[in-house]
Amino acid sequence: QAQLVESGGGLVQAGGSLRLSCAASGRSFSNYNMGWFRQAPGKEREFVAVINWSSASIAYGDSVKGRFTISKDSGKNMVYLQMNSLKPEDTAVYYCAAQLSPGGIGRYYSTSGWYNYWGQGTQVTVSS
Repeated sequence: QAQLVESGGGLVQAGGSLRLSCAASGRSFSNYNMGWFRQAPGKEREFVAVINWSSASIAYGDSVKGRFTISKDSGKNMVYLQMNSLKPEDTAVYYCAAQLSPGGIGRYYSTSGWYNYWGQGTQVTVSS
């Protein structure tokens, strides 16, 4: 049974940093995209970042480019999201997700409906 478990959320002041972690277990994710999404109250789930497990290809949502960095540690089956220069509008529940994508990062990495597995989410709150 595939399982994704996020950690690292919390309360931070604007301009600060947080690092989210996603522990992946229960199956091989070598043919998967590993993505981060976020959802603020009353808003739709938003694509944040993705990394392809095999090719290490990376993509970011426009709102986080230049501030967030996604990475992975294959040996530990971990995916990370380093978030710098945080803004109040980054406040949301952040989700780790896995999407089957054997041919590389593909074209649907930013669409939440194409993801196969989801974590439970971790809250990030940025105060002004």
